[in-house]
Amino acid sequence: MKILSQFLIILGISFVGELCNLLLPFPVPASVYGLIILFICLCLKWVKLEKVETAAEFFLNIMPVLFIASAVSLMTIIGNMLEVLFAIILITVVSTIVVMGVTGVVAQNIIKKTEKKDKEN
Repeated sequence: MKILSQFLIILGISFVGELCNLLLPFPVPASVYGLIILFICLCLKWVKLEKVETAAEFFLNIMPVLFIASAVSLMTIIGNMLEVLFAIILITVVSTIVVMGVTGVVAQNIIKKTEKKDKEN
């Protein structure tokens, strides 16, 4: 019964995420809304970690199985992908470098502001 209640909590939050996707005009997937809502609920202690932990561990354990369909569909279009393979690799490398650079700059700024705040106190 414990695991069923945990699944129902996660399902309910996912449903609220679906509603947000329908009601809000932003191009954000419903699953992202659900994750954000669950994160907020956990941070504000509206939902205790123990109330969803076992079900969340189950979902994490079966996650690799959920990628099989995506991998199979990629195999069916591999011929089309080979035509644009260079573009895919280039976009992946450039976007990875940009994300790493932006993350580094933001982290440095946060560290500087934190150190500045600590010196003031």
